[in-house]
Amino acid sequence: MSIKTICIYGAGALGGAIAAKLAGKEDNDVSVVARGAHLDAIRSHGLSLREADAETPLKVRVTATDDPKTLPRQDLVITGLKGHQLPSAAEGIAGLLKQGTRVVMILNGIPWWYFHRDARSGHAELQFDELDPGGKLWRLIGPERVIGCVAYQGAEVVKPSEIELSHKGRFVLGEPSGEMSVDLAAIGAVLTGAGLSITTTEDIRSEIWSKFMGNAAFNPISALTRALMTDIMADPALMDMVSKVMKEVRAVGDALGVHFSMTVEQRLEQSRHIGGVRTSMLQDLIGGKALEITPLVGMLVALGRLTSVPTPVSETILALVTQLDRENRRGN
Repeated sequence: MSIKTICIYGAGALGGAIAAKLAGKEDNDVSVVARGAHLDAIRSHGLSLREADAETPLKVRVTATDDPKTLPRQDLVITGLKGHQLPSAAEGIAGLLKQGTRVVMILNGIPWWYFHRDARSGHAELQFDELDPGGKLWRLIGPERVIGCVAYQGAEVVKPSEIELSHKGRFVLGEPSGEMSVDLAAIGAVLTGAGLSITTTEDIRSEIWSKFMGNAAFNPISALTRALMTDIMADPALMDMVSKVMKEVRAVGDALGVHFSMTVEQRLEQSRHIGGVRTSMLQDLIGGKALEITPLVGMLVALGRLTSVPTPVSETILALVTQLDRENRRGN
Protein backbone atom coordinates (compact mmCIF):
# COMPACT_ATOMS: atom_id res chain seq x y z
CA MET A 1 0.00 0.00 0.00
CA SER A 2 1.50 3.32 -1.11
CA ILE A 3 0.38 6.25 1.06
CA LYS A 4 1.09 9.77 -0.15
CA THR A 5 -2.23 11.62 -0.08
CA ILE A 6 -3.99 11.67 3.30
CA CYS A 7 -7.24 13.43 4.15
CA ILE A 8 -8.33 14.05 7.73
CA TYR A 9 -12.11 14.22 7.53
CA GLY A 10 -13.18 16.14 10.62
CA ALA A 11 -10.14 18.11 11.75
CA GLY A 12 -11.37 19.11 15.20
CA ALA A 13 -9.34 18.48 18.33
CA LEU A 14 -8.04 14.97 17.71
CA GLY A 15 -8.33 15.00 13.92
CA GLY A 16 -6.58 18.35 13.75
CA ALA A 17 -3.77 17.11 15.98
CA ILE A 18 -3.18 14.10 13.72
CA ALA A 19 -3.30 16.32 10.63
CA ALA A 20 -0.66 18.61 12.12
CA LYS A 21 1.65 15.72 12.97
CA LEU A 22 1.28 14.18 9.51
CA ALA A 23 1.79 17.51 7.75
CA GLY A 24 5.01 18.00 9.69
CA LYS A 25 6.55 15.34 7.44
CA GLU A 26 7.43 16.65 3.97
CA ASP A 27 6.60 13.43 2.14
CA ASN A 28 2.92 13.54 3.23
CA ASP A 29 0.33 15.42 1.14
CA VAL A 30 -2.21 16.28 3.84
CA SER A 31 -5.64 17.85 3.47
CA VAL A 32 -8.38 18.44 6.03
CA VAL A 33 -12.15 18.75 5.93
CA ALA A 34 -13.34 21.18 8.59
CA ARG A 35 -15.95 23.88 8.99
CA GLY A 36 -16.83 27.23 10.53
CA ALA A 37 -14.40 29.50 12.33
CA HIS A 38 -11.95 26.61 12.75
CA LEU A 39 -11.76 26.16 8.97
CA ASP A 40 -11.35 29.90 8.39
CA ALA A 41 -8.50 30.07 10.89
CA ILE A 42 -6.75 27.01 9.41
CA ARG A 43 -6.90 28.62 5.98
CA SER A 44 -5.54 31.91 7.30
CA HIS A 45 -2.98 30.76 9.85
CA GLY A 46 -2.47 27.01 9.36
CA LEU A 47 -2.75 24.48 12.19
CA SER A 48 -1.00 25.02 15.50
CA LEU A 49 -0.44 22.04 17.80
CA ARG A 50 0.92 22.33 21.31
CA GLU A 51 1.94 19.00 22.80
CA ALA A 52 2.17 18.37 26.52
CA ASP A 53 5.98 18.12 26.59
CA ALA A 54 6.78 20.73 23.91
CA GLU A 55 8.14 24.21 24.60
CA THR A 56 6.84 25.63 21.33
CA PRO A 57 3.87 24.64 19.18
CA LEU A 58 4.14 22.80 15.88
CA LYS A 59 2.81 25.05 13.11
CA VAL A 60 1.94 23.64 9.68
CA ARG A 61 0.04 24.54 6.54
CA VAL A 62 -2.50 22.13 5.07
CA THR A 63 -5.06 22.21 2.29
CA ALA A 64 -8.35 22.94 4.08
CA THR A 65 -11.92 22.82 2.80
CA ASP A 66 -15.51 22.26 3.86
CA ASP A 67 -16.31 20.64 0.50
CA PRO A 68 -14.63 17.25 0.00
CA LYS A 69 -15.60 17.35 -3.69
CA THR A 70 -12.77 19.87 -4.21
CA LEU A 71 -10.19 17.27 -3.16
CA PRO A 72 -8.73 14.45 -5.28
CA ARG A 73 -9.28 10.83 -4.34
CA GLN A 74 -7.00 9.83 -1.50
CA ASP A 75 -4.67 6.97 -0.58
CA LEU A 76 -5.81 7.16 3.04
CA VAL A 77 -8.72 8.82 4.83
CA ILE A 78 -8.74 9.30 8.61
CA THR A 79 -12.00 10.37 10.20
CA GLY A 80 -12.00 12.59 13.26
CA LEU A 81 -15.79 12.78 13.44
CA LYS A 82 -17.81 11.41 16.32
CA GLY A 83 -20.14 8.48 15.74
CA HIS A 84 -23.29 10.59 15.52
CA GLN A 85 -21.65 12.89 12.94
CA LEU A 86 -20.51 10.16 10.55
CA PRO A 87 -23.75 9.25 8.72
CA SER A 88 -24.20 12.76 7.32
CA ALA A 89 -20.61 12.63 6.04
CA ALA A 90 -20.96 9.26 4.28
CA GLU A 91 -21.28 10.69 0.77
CA GLY A 92 -18.42 13.14 1.29
CA ILE A 93 -16.08 10.42 2.53
CA ALA A 94 -17.14 8.07 -0.28
CA GLY A 95 -16.17 10.69 -2.86
CA LEU A 96 -12.56 10.56 -1.61
CA LEU A 97 -12.19 6.82 -2.12
CA LYS A 98 -10.48 4.99 -4.95
CA GLN A 99 -9.55 1.35 -5.35
CA GLY A 100 -7.48 0.34 -2.35
CA THR A 101 -8.22 3.41 -0.19
CA ARG A 102 -8.51 2.50 3.48
CA VAL A 103 -10.41 4.53 6.07
CA VAL A 104 -9.10 4.79 9.62
CA MET A 105 -12.08 5.53 11.86
CA ILE A 106 -11.20 6.99 15.24
CA LEU A 107 -14.36 6.40 17.26
CA ASN A 108 -15.40 6.16 20.87
CA GLY A 109 -17.94 3.57 21.92
CA ILE A 110 -19.45 1.00 19.59
CA PRO A 111 -18.72 1.78 15.89
CA TRP A 112 -21.15 1.22 13.00
CA TRP A 113 -18.95 -1.53 11.52
CA TYR A 114 -18.57 -3.46 14.80
CA PHE A 115 -20.07 -6.80 13.74
CA HIS A 116 -18.33 -6.97 10.34
CA ARG A 117 -16.40 -10.25 10.21
CA ASP A 118 -16.93 -10.73 13.94
CA ALA A 119 -16.23 -14.39 14.71
CA ARG A 120 -16.98 -14.36 18.44
CA SER A 121 -20.37 -12.85 19.16
CA GLY A 122 -22.60 -14.95 16.91
CA HIS A 123 -23.90 -11.73 15.31
CA ALA A 124 -21.55 -11.32 12.33
CA GLU A 125 -22.63 -8.59 9.86
CA LEU A 126 -25.40 -7.33 12.15
CA GLN A 127 -26.16 -3.66 11.45
CA PHE A 128 -27.72 -1.09 13.77
CA ASP A 129 -29.85 1.65 12.27
CA GLU A 130 -29.14 3.81 15.33
CA LEU A 131 -25.47 3.99 14.31
CA ASP A 132 -25.92 3.97 10.53
CA PRO A 133 -29.40 5.20 9.50
CA GLY A 134 -30.45 3.54 6.26
CA GLY A 135 -27.11 1.73 6.05
CA LYS A 136 -25.41 4.65 4.25
CA LEU A 137 -21.98 4.09 5.79
CA TRP A 138 -22.15 0.35 5.18
CA ARG A 139 -23.21 0.88 1.56
CA LEU A 140 -21.17 3.93 0.47
CA ILE A 141 -17.93 3.40 2.39
CA GLY A 142 -18.11 -0.30 3.20
CA PRO A 143 -16.90 -1.99 6.40
CA GLU A 144 -14.23 -3.82 4.38
CA ARG A 145 -12.35 -0.52 3.95
CA VAL A 146 -12.28 0.25 7.67
CA ILE A 147 -9.28 0.13 9.95
CA GLY A 148 -10.56 0.42 13.52
CA CYS A 149 -8.82 2.88 15.81
CA VAL A 150 -9.00 3.39 19.56
CA ALA A 151 -7.43 6.65 20.71
CA TYR A 152 -6.06 7.28 24.18
CA GLN A 153 -5.33 10.93 23.64
CA GLY A 154 -6.86 13.99 25.30
CA ALA A 155 -7.14 16.93 22.89
CA GLU A 156 -8.95 20.26 22.84
CA VAL A 157 -9.39 23.12 20.38
CA VAL A 158 -8.43 26.04 22.63
CA LYS A 159 -9.21 28.55 19.87
CA PRO A 160 -9.87 28.16 16.14
CA SER A 161 -6.92 26.40 14.43
CA GLU A 162 -5.07 25.99 17.77
CA ILE A 163 -5.06 22.57 19.44
CA GLU A 164 -3.58 21.36 22.71
CA LEU A 165 -2.81 17.79 23.75
CA SER A 166 -3.17 17.10 27.47
CA HIS A 167 -0.65 14.24 27.58
CA LYS A 168 1.46 11.93 25.46
CA GLY A 169 -1.21 9.62 24.07
CA ARG A 170 -1.34 6.45 22.04
CA PHE A 171 -3.45 4.87 19.31
CA VAL A 172 -4.40 1.23 18.71
CA LEU A 173 -5.21 0.13 15.15
CA GLY A 174 -6.79 -3.11 13.98
CA GLU A 175 -8.60 -4.81 11.11
CA PRO A 176 -12.21 -5.85 11.87
CA SER A 177 -11.23 -9.33 10.64
CA GLY A 178 -8.34 -9.58 13.09
CA GLU A 179 -5.80 -9.96 10.26
CA MET A 180 -2.38 -8.37 10.65
CA SER A 181 -2.59 -7.14 7.07
CA VAL A 182 -0.10 -5.37 4.83
CA ASP A 183 -2.38 -2.31 4.82
CA LEU A 184 -2.46 -2.24 8.62
CA ALA A 185 1.33 -2.36 8.76
CA ALA A 186 1.71 0.38 6.14
CA ILE A 187 -0.74 2.73 7.87
CA GLY A 188 0.89 2.08 11.22
CA ALA A 189 4.29 2.92 9.75
CA VAL A 190 3.09 6.23 8.29
CA LEU A 191 1.50 7.33 11.56
CA THR A 192 4.51 6.20 13.58
CA GLY A 193 6.74 8.15 11.20
CA ALA A 194 4.72 11.26 11.99
CA GLY A 195 5.54 10.90 15.67
CA LEU A 196 2.35 9.21 16.86
CA SER A 197 2.52 6.29 19.29
CA ILE A 198 0.91 3.42 17.36
CA THR A 199 0.18 -0.20 18.26
CA THR A 200 -1.50 -2.72 15.98
CA THR A 201 -3.65 -5.54 17.28
CA GLU A 202 -5.39 -8.74 16.20
CA ASP A 203 -8.27 -7.95 18.57
CA ILE A 204 -9.52 -4.41 18.00
CA ARG A 205 -12.92 -5.22 19.53
CA SER A 206 -11.44 -5.95 22.94
CA GLU A 207 -9.55 -2.64 22.72
CA ILE A 208 -12.85 -0.91 21.87
CA TRP A 209 -14.53 -2.38 24.95
CA SER A 210 -11.59 -1.60 27.21
CA LYS A 211 -11.96 2.10 26.43
CA PHE A 212 -15.75 1.83 26.27
CA MET A 213 -15.73 0.81 29.93
CA GLY A 214 -14.56 4.33 30.80
CA ASN A 215 -16.39 6.27 28.09
CA ALA A 216 -19.82 4.82 28.88
CA ALA A 217 -19.45 5.92 32.49
CA PHE A 218 -17.39 9.10 32.60
CA ASN A 219 -18.70 10.91 29.50
CA PRO A 220 -22.42 11.06 30.34
CA ILE A 221 -21.85 11.50 34.08
CA SER A 222 -19.49 14.41 33.42
CA ALA A 223 -22.04 16.01 31.11
CA LEU A 224 -24.86 15.59 33.62
CA THR A 225 -22.78 17.04 36.46
CA ARG A 226 -20.37 19.32 34.51
CA ALA A 227 -17.62 17.72 36.60
CA LEU A 228 -14.00 17.21 35.61
CA MET A 229 -12.52 13.74 35.87
CA THR A 230 -10.84 14.63 39.18
CA ASP A 231 -14.17 15.85 40.62
CA ILE A 232 -15.92 12.60 39.67
CA MET A 233 -13.13 10.50 41.15
CA ALA A 234 -13.29 12.47 44.41
CA ASP A 235 -17.05 11.99 44.93
CA PRO A 236 -17.99 8.62 46.50
CA ALA A 237 -21.56 8.68 45.13
CA LEU A 238 -20.42 9.42 41.59
CA MET A 239 -17.68 6.82 41.84
CA ASP A 240 -20.26 4.25 42.88
CA MET A 241 -22.31 5.10 39.79
CA VAL A 242 -19.21 4.88 37.58
CA SER A 243 -18.46 1.44 39.02
CA LYS A 244 -21.99 0.22 38.34
CA VAL A 245 -21.86 1.36 34.71
CA MET A 246 -18.47 -0.30 34.24
CA LYS A 247 -19.87 -3.55 35.59
CA GLU A 248 -22.74 -3.34 33.09
CA VAL A 249 -20.23 -2.77 30.28
CA ARG A 250 -18.22 -5.76 31.46
CA ALA A 251 -21.31 -8.01 31.60
CA VAL A 252 -22.51 -7.08 28.09
CA GLY A 253 -19.00 -7.41 26.67
CA ASP A 254 -18.59 -10.83 28.25
CA ALA A 255 -21.84 -11.94 26.59
CA LEU A 256 -20.42 -10.89 23.20
CA GLY A 257 -17.17 -12.80 23.65
CA VAL A 258 -14.98 -9.79 24.44
CA HIS A 259 -11.63 -10.36 26.18
CA PHE A 260 -11.12 -7.70 28.87
CA SER A 261 -7.52 -7.03 29.86
CA MET A 262 -8.40 -5.59 33.30
CA THR A 263 -11.05 -5.81 35.98
CA VAL A 264 -13.46 -3.01 36.83
CA GLU A 265 -11.42 -2.28 39.94
CA GLN A 266 -8.21 -2.01 37.90
CA ARG A 267 -9.96 0.28 35.39
CA LEU A 268 -11.14 2.55 38.21
CA GLU A 269 -7.64 2.71 39.64
CA GLN A 270 -6.25 3.61 36.22
CA SER A 271 -8.78 6.44 35.96
CA ARG A 272 -7.45 8.07 39.13
CA HIS A 273 -4.35 9.15 37.20
CA ILE A 274 -6.09 10.92 34.31
CA GLY A 275 -6.19 14.33 36.02
CA GLY A 276 -8.51 17.32 35.72
CA VAL A 277 -9.69 16.57 32.18
CA ARG A 278 -12.96 17.65 30.57
CA THR A 279 -14.43 14.67 28.76
CA SER A 280 -15.34 15.05 25.09
CA MET A 281 -19.05 14.99 25.96
CA LEU A 282 -18.62 17.78 28.50
CA GLN A 283 -16.69 19.80 25.92
CA ASP A 284 -19.57 19.36 23.46
CA LEU A 285 -22.14 20.29 26.10
CA ILE A 286 -20.32 23.52 26.94
CA GLY A 287 -19.97 24.26 23.23
CA GLY A 288 -23.69 23.76 22.61
CA LYS A 289 -23.06 20.83 20.27
CA ALA A 290 -25.05 17.62 19.87
CA LEU A 291 -23.86 15.01 22.35
CA GLU A 292 -22.38 11.65 21.35
CA ILE A 293 -25.06 9.63 23.11
CA THR A 294 -25.86 6.62 20.93
CA PRO A 295 -22.34 5.10 20.55
CA LEU A 296 -21.46 5.71 24.21
CA VAL A 297 -24.68 5.00 26.09
CA GLY A 298 -27.46 3.99 23.72
CA MET A 299 -25.54 1.05 22.26
CA LEU A 300 -24.71 -0.35 25.69
CA VAL A 301 -28.45 -0.48 26.40
CA ALA A 302 -29.20 -1.88 22.91
CA LEU A 303 -26.53 -4.57 23.16
CA GLY A 304 -27.73 -5.40 26.66
CA ARG A 305 -31.15 -6.14 25.20
CA LEU A 306 -29.57 -8.14 22.36
CA THR A 307 -27.70 -10.32 24.84
CA SER A 308 -30.41 -10.33 27.57
CA VAL A 309 -28.04 -8.60 30.01
CA PRO A 310 -29.73 -6.02 32.30
CA THR A 311 -28.34 -2.45 32.17
CA PRO A 312 -30.57 -0.51 34.60
CA VAL A 313 -28.07 2.20 35.56
CA SER A 314 -27.16 2.90 31.94
CA GLU A 315 -30.86 3.00 30.98
CA THR A 316 -31.41 5.73 33.59
CA ILE A 317 -28.34 7.67 32.44
CA LEU A 318 -29.49 7.34 28.81
CA ALA A 319 -32.87 8.90 29.60
CA LEU A 320 -31.28 11.77 31.54
CA VAL A 321 -28.50 12.61 29.09
CA THR A 322 -30.90 12.43 26.12
CA GLN A 323 -33.10 15.07 27.73
CA LEU A 324 -30.04 17.13 28.65
CA ASP A 325 -29.00 17.09 25.00
CA ARG A 326 -32.44 18.27 23.87
CA GLU A 327 -32.50 21.14 26.35
CA ASN A 328 -28.91 22.14 25.65
CA ARG A 329 -29.48 22.38 21.90
CA ARG A 330 -32.80 24.15 22.37
CA GLY A 331 -30.98 26.80 24.39
CA ASN A 332 -28.50 27.37 21.58
